[in-house]
Amino acid sequence: LRASDSIRNPGRPYRVKLTLTEYEEGKQVNASTLASFSREMEGGQFATLAAFVSPPRDAGKLMLRHGDDMWFFDPSTKASVRLSPQQRLMGQASNGDVMTVNFARDYTAKLLAEEEVGDGERKTRKAYKLGLSAATPLATYATVEFWVDQDSRQPIKGRFFAESGRLLKTVYYRRFQPQLGRDRPTESVIIDGLNPQAVTVMRFSDYTTPNIPPTWFQRDYLPRFQPD
Repeated sequence: LRASDSIRNPGRPYRVKLTLTEYEEGKQVNASTLASFSREMEGGQFATLAAFVSPPRDAGKLMLRHGDDMWFFDPSTKASVRLSPQQRLMGQASNGDVMTVNFARDYTAKLLAEEEVGDGERKTRKAYKLGLSAATPLATYATVEFWVDQDSRQPIKGRFFAESGRLLKTVYYRRFQPQLGRDRPTESVIIDGLNPQAVTVMRFSDYTTPNIPPTWFQRDYLPRFQPD
């Protein structure tokens, strides 16, 4: 699980462009673009600051996740409001989905099986099926079934559940491309647990490693943050 985390998340401060596109029955119904800045903090978890770029009505709004705290900041009101990682941001994507996550820190993992599974490119891969249980209040989901490629340790897919055991969503990690020295997934396809026609695609692009000071990840700094 740690090896899979290191593929999803570069081990140094980084910026990535995040585009979310929501589909209903194959038709696009919504879209949003954010610039996400992340760096690993003490204890292994990532702090993430996401700045909304589009649509224009949301430009300049910010989301901050640091430790057990998540905040939303609106520059028009200068107010920051506490958020829950479980709240929906857009379509099937929750606030917690768009923030950098260290699964090995937030969950306790056990090996459930070794099996073949279909990936997001409709190819069959040999995988470890892991069972993840939330180990911290920071965890977005109560339990997760998570498949990792046996050879490459690439994440293949996850099934994310509520405390009641209800399937909330299935996520496929796909379109692996060289980014910051490793092949990383540049798309996550999120499928609603009840309605498979409700799909949200998260695309990751334009990875860079700018100077990202720790002060950016303080709630008090949000009114002064100026995105590039």
